[in-house]
Amino acid sequence: MLNVNEYFAGKVKSIGFDSSSIGRASVGVMEAGEYTFTTAQPEEMTVLNGALRVLLPGSHDWQVFMPGEVFFVPAQSEFFLQVAEASAYLCKYLSK
Repeated sequence: MLNVNEYFAGKVKSIGFDSSSIGRASVGVMEAGEYTFTTAQPEEMTVLNGALRVLLPGSHDWQVFMPGEVFFVPAQSEFFLQVAEASAYLCKYLSK
């Protein structure tokens, strides 16, 4: 079953799904802007298109992730994103 999600007044949209090969995941697109997300469980984020500038929990340095690059976000945390152009991502929800 697909779950359509919309955040930040429609500037971030995703479609959630369950896959036998990767588990629970979502694929989405973010318009240019700045965003703050919180996690309930660990997440693996893969940039598919564009670029994401990310400030991960516990870090003081922003990192830029390009297509094909992956970053991890711990459970029960908050992370910040800066997006310069529309960018697509795949988020895998990992087991705790």
